[in-house]
Amino acid sequence: MFATPQATHEDELEWVVRVRQGDKNAFAYLVEKYQNAVYNLCYRMLGNPGDAEDAAQESFLRAYKALDRYDQKRKFSTWILSIATHYCIDQLRKRRLLTLSFDAMPYLDVSEKGPGPETRLVMDERRDQVRRLLATLNEKDRAAVILRYWYDYSYDEIAEVLSLTNSAVKSRLHRARRALARAWAAQEPQPLPVQRMPYEAQSL
Repeated sequence: MFATPQATHEDELEWVVRVRQGDKNAFAYLVEKYQNAVYNLCYRMLGNPGDAEDAAQESFLRAYKALDRYDQKRKFSTWILSIATHYCIDQLRKRRLLTLSFDAMPYLDVSEKGPGPETRLVMDERRDQVRRLLATLNEKDRAAVILRYWYDYSYDEIAEVLSLTNSAVKSRLHRARRALARAWAAQEPQPLPVQRMPYEAQSL
């Protein structure tokens, strides 16, 4: 898990103003602050480290070019994740990629030593099954699920990132959960092992 100190909205605005005034070091600070969050999101969307790195770089480049249009009422963190999400959705639509890889799926280990070899094997198999199920969702539904269950975003935050209404987000998540549950039930008698997790990359 990656963690960095949380920046207030006022802190973000101060750095944005400095970038607009020509301070390149200020934008470097913003990149350093949010690069883990952006990369992790791109990785979960695209499923490939190289593609995720390219997408993260492109997202920051687009943010830099669009900084004059940045609405200061919005959190910069939400804004940059919105740019990254839409870029990844566009890439998925272009490639029609239906595979998604996660370096960590939502399993909670309460033991001190961690799971044994047999338990780890079962977890790996389940993780692959969940990965394949997520890959069957359309791009926006997949993004909504990732933001909700891996990044712990609220409905309002997801709506802002995906440019949807709050009700549309709830509808998409409801539909996605039902689709995942049906697909899982068709292959496994046990409930789908997806639990709510805290945000993995950093506090936003």
